Amino acid sequence: MLDHLIKGATVVDGTGAPGRAADLGIRDGRIAVVAAPGTVTEPARTTEDATGLILAPGFVDPHTHYDAQLFWDPYATPSLNHGVTTVAGGNCGFTLAPLHPDRPDDADYTRRMMSKVEGMSLVALEEGAPWNWHSFGEYLDALEGRIAVNAGFMVGHCALRRYVMGPDAIGGQPTDEQLAAMLELFHDAMNAGAWGLSTTQSATHSDGDGSPVASRHARPAELLALSRAVADHEGTQIEAIVAGCLDQFDDDEIDLLVDMSAAAGRPLNWNVLTIDAAVPERVPRQLVPSERARKAGGRIVALTMPILTPMNMSLGTFCALNLIPGWGDILGLPVPERIAALRDPDIRADMLRRAESKEAGVFRRLTHFARYVIGDTYSPANDGLSGRVVGDIAAERGQEPFHCLVEICAQDELRTVLWPMPTDNDPASWALRRETWEHEDVLLGGSDAGAHLDRMCGAPYTTRFLGDCLRGRKLVGLERAVQMLTDDPARLLGLRERGRIAEGHHADLVLFDPERIDAGPATLVHDLPGDSPRLDSRALGIVSVRVNGVETIREDVVTGAVPGTVLRSGRDTETVSTR
Repeated sequence: MLDHLIKGATVVDGTGAPGRAADLGIRDGRIAVVAAPGTVTEPARTTEDATGLILAPGFVDPHTHYDAQLFWDPYATPSLNHGVTTVAGGNCGFTLAPLHPDRPDDADYTRRMMSKVEGMSLVALEEGAPWNWHSFGEYLDALEGRIAVNAGFMVGHCALRRYVMGPDAIGGQPTDEQLAAMLELFHDAMNAGAWGLSTTQSATHSDGDGSPVASRHARPAELLALSRAVADHEGTQIEAIVAGCLDQFDDDEIDLLVDMSAAAGRPLNWNVLTIDAAVPERVPRQLVPSERARKAGGRIVALTMPILTPMNMSLGTFCALNLIPGWGDILGLPVPERIAALRDPDIRADMLRRAESKEAGVFRRLTHFARYVIGDTYSPANDGLSGRVVGDIAAERGQEPFHCLVEICAQDELRTVLWPMPTDNDPASWALRRETWEHEDVLLGGSDAGAHLDRMCGAPYTTRFLGDCLRGRKLVGLERAVQMLTDDPARLLGLRERGRIAEGHHADLVLFDPERIDAGPATLVHDLPGDSPRLDSRALGIVSVRVNGVETIREDVVTGAVPGTVLRSGRDTETVSTR
């Protein structure tokens, strides 16, 4: 007997093939049958009529930071609401394990680092996760059987370094014995199911003490030793971030990425490729590592987002503006001193000069302050400004836009919510995106879901992209769009029997209404442990989401079921060899 029968859906199977009307039966968490409508004769415990709806494989998000959130939110919201059934975590060199059993303070260090570098609520990290593990395997075991999504995790270089070197991981170099211990620890993690190595060399990544995170101190020899270790394990790969990911790689970064992928004989993915027609030289430069890697026996894949991710900023809390050279020193001051500095015309002029410099890289796109929209305000002096554009307010007041923005924020003691309007929303940039997506080493992803919780909301990229493809810009057809969200990332990650609708595959499924599929606006909610805030977005048109055959979402509401699997390398992933 079938557990469930979905009748009359238009099946878009993830391969790019044309959609077709079919009935689909589920048994024991797998797709048991896909057949022409009305031809399935086996009885089913439950059935539903899906006429007029699209049935697609569950979406696969290749870059998330749900490592902590899954403990207090096993549904990985809002990603699950938006059809994501499999998430890849442990990215950017940051994981919650391993933790040294003789140094309990390492857990506090890790929490403060994650709060700073990934924008997670420190209270939520402290109260929402049990922190009862030491090894990476114990961390995976702590999630097993209690999550609603399928989740796999890279092991973070920062955690490996901290475990072996202690505080010397910041600024120090490992001895031969320490490097050997790091490699042994890394092998243990992959034996337990880690998907491979994640690391960062990005200048934007600092720990809770303001120091460069541990992996930023690693030299190429250490990175290559770890990369070679990846090759010893089935179904593994590399994820790496360097400073040039934000704008354009330098020659040394290209050499490093190519050497790492070639040493492992595994794919290496990085994020995020920002596509902007105003900077036409960026995309060709960022794809040079991919071209060179293929010749060297590796493969380098750039992740890029198919939507413009809503961002919420503030001069009162850490945000992307802090990463502009020279701005962090000002925006890191105590609030009264920060307001005084921001009101100083000379300091503002220097900040604007730095913001427009080449060193600001991709962050230059955040400095068109006339285009900012004022969000929530908190003082009577700012009544009526919510929803208004800074440029219009500045013109009324006879002020330069950044000066105007500062004065508005100062009235709120810097609590004002700011919404930067993107400058790359023009037809030329969208045409360049469509062209870039066709490259064999470009993949959709980079949501950062689970991180930067009150600053950005990338998780709904799946539904927003599909809505755009069906009723908006229509840059790609439905079947190709579904393939880009399902089979393409599943094949990069080496997922076994996931990413496609096929008999025998795991029944990770999304049923949606093509007339309604979309994402609602990002709104701030206070539903984290400790009443901490995060941005959320409703899923529109998602009728049902199933993970391993069990319904987890019905009409944007979680069912309470937790049928997800902790995906372990080798068992649940196969090797994607580059040699």
